[in-house]
Amino acid sequence: MKKRIRNKKKNQFRKMRKREPKRTYKDTLFRTIFGGKDERSKRWLLSLYNALSGKNHTNIEDLEITTLEDVIYVSMKNDLSFLIHSQMCLYEHQSTVNPNMPLRGLLYFSQLYQQYIDKHKKNLYGSVLVKIPAPQFIVFYNGDKEQSDIVEYKLSDAFIESGKFANITESPQENSCRDKDIAKFEWTATVININKNHNESLSKNCEPLYYYCEFVNQVKENLSQGMTFDSAVNEAVDFAIKGDFLEGFFREKRMKILDDIYTEFDQESYDETLRNDGRIEGIKQASIANAKNLLRMNLGSLDQISQAVSLPLEKVIALKEELSHETVAVTN
Repeated sequence: MKKRIRNKKKNQFRKMRKREPKRTYKDTLFRTIFGGKDERSKRWLLSLYNALSGKNHTNIEDLEITTLEDVIYVSMKNDLSFLIHSQMCLYEHQSTVNPNMPLRGLLYFSQLYQQYIDKHKKNLYGSVLVKIPAPQFIVFYNGDKEQSDIVEYKLSDAFIESGKFANITESPQENSCRDKDIAKFEWTATVININKNHNESLSKNCEPLYYYCEFVNQVKENLSQGMTFDSAVNEAVDFAIKGDFLEGFFREKRMKILDDIYTEFDQESYDETLRNDGRIEGIKQASIANAKNLLRMNLGSLDQISQAVSLPLEKVIALKEELSHETVAVTN
């Protein structure tokens, strides 16, 4: 019932707004194709995983979709995430170059691992090592800015230079030692360029990805010939239907695809509705959970955590105190 009401409100907002193309329309279509919402989409997602990992899984039941979504995770929403055997995979799609993907990925994974730990009732305060699935973080890029076939962004590139804040009471050797300790922690985002003439072997090994790229390339080609955005997309959809892309997906979902390509609703009005529905509290609780995860892992200063999860510094300090009391209680 709540979901129907929420969708009805979105539809009302959609009618109130002039239809404008979404800047992230390629991201939306990527999530629709590979989101794992039905059996066919799961097959496509498994095909993408196989192409990336060089494996040959055929059983879609091996996939457990873990994508962060819905209203609770508005401030911490990822594109696609899933578990398969002993691996936790997170796939993001980007139409712009974004060197902040390692930090975003770290925040996403902290929430995903928290879900995993809660589901399996793992005790992080015990003496037994808690085993967790190994992470795989891939970003698919098909923006207009030129990019290499594969780029690795590192979280350490974002670390504030410790030399700027070196403790003057420490010796150079002590400062150097501290720098090396910081460098021990790393988190990477592997960005794969899926534009035309890039990583073609990947799309050849994953037919759904090939058809997705062909559709996007057709839109780009149409725009380069001077078509309006509306005409470029409609012609590309017709092109995909004639070519029977994705087992008739474009024919079946034509109206949904075209609708998804445009801005869905007025964000300011929707935020007001969320406040009226009391869901902002859910978003706040998600931010608190993310802050606790970062504090437990000792990642970043209190000020950095405050900015990352959009909580007041005073609240983060209070959460740190709360966690310290919990640790003492478990130890006793």
